[in-house]
Amino acid sequence: MNRKKFIHSPLDLGYRDLEANTTVSGRFYTTPSGKAYPSITTVLGIRNKGALQEWRARVGEVEAARVSRHASTRGTALHTAVERYIDNEEHYFAEGEMPHVKDMFNSIKPILDSHIDNVRLQEAPLYSEHLGLAGRVDLIAEFDGRLSIIDFKTSSRVKTEDEIDSYFIQMAAYAIMCEERTDTPVSQGVIVMAVENHAKPLVFVQKRDRWTEELFKTINEYNTKKLFGHA
Repeated sequence: MNRKKFIHSPLDLGYRDLEANTTVSGRFYTTPSGKAYPSITTVLGIRNKGALQEWRARVGEVEAARVSRHASTRGTALHTAVERYIDNEEHYFAEGEMPHVKDMFNSIKPILDSHIDNVRLQEAPLYSEHLGLAGRVDLIAEFDGRLSIIDFKTSSRVKTEDEIDSYFIQMAAYAIMCEERTDTPVSQGVIVMAVENHAKPLVFVQKRDRWTEELFKTINEYNTKKLFGHA
């Protein structure tokens, strides 16, 4: 069976990787100059910290741990399959891959085939001295011909745009990091969400500039709470 072959034209970051360390305070990346910056996901964690604590208290620690473990395993498996597929590998599923992960991948495969090409970065470490942030972006590529930050998410249920504002803020951060590191502007972000037991994926497209103000507010809130020992 013929399958799509993705074009790769990588951007030059000037480094191969960033050292990452996970502590009780979150995940931190060390830049080539030796500065340690928190990951964007660590910074965004302050936005839903209270709601997460309430949920864990409501369902109990055992159930919360089970749900979190399932979500983490599902997300990692899907990301691996997507990465291998876009890398044009012949075998992109892990041996003995879980059926629901295969179903979720197959739900987003038409999006990969029809909308994405000209891959510039994939699973790449980025940082911004201006923002004081770092992170690892899923994909920077053209989506319908427009260079975009493309993030792949999984969910146990269908979500609305109002429920995923943190994803858009994350996208804006990666876009700024990319431009700072490569002088390549990225004005658009795309969230491709595979939903468990749901045949069709969700696709959300947003402009970077719509979310930069919220990004700066979140960074300021994180830095303030960190200053007073609450982050």
